[in-house]
Amino acid sequence: MLNACVLIKIVPTKADSILEAVKAIKETRKAYLTYGRFDIVAFLEVKDYKELREITIHINEITGVRSTETLAEG
Repeated sequence: MLNACVLIKIVPTKADSILEAVKAIKETRKAYLTYGRFDIVAFLEVKDYKELREITIHINEITGVRSTETLAEG
């Protein structure tokens, strides 16, 4: 298993709906609103880098997501 942290920049008016969409991803272990350079942080547990890439692509497709930065452990 691979753990990763995805830092997400969003359109502020979409925060609640984006957070719920990220939490709905089954590989999401935790997700929170934050303050500062990034707006949401999500902690994921995936089987490999391929799955991580697929999920980050999915997150970037959520309406209101401006960009992401992914930090993988392992």
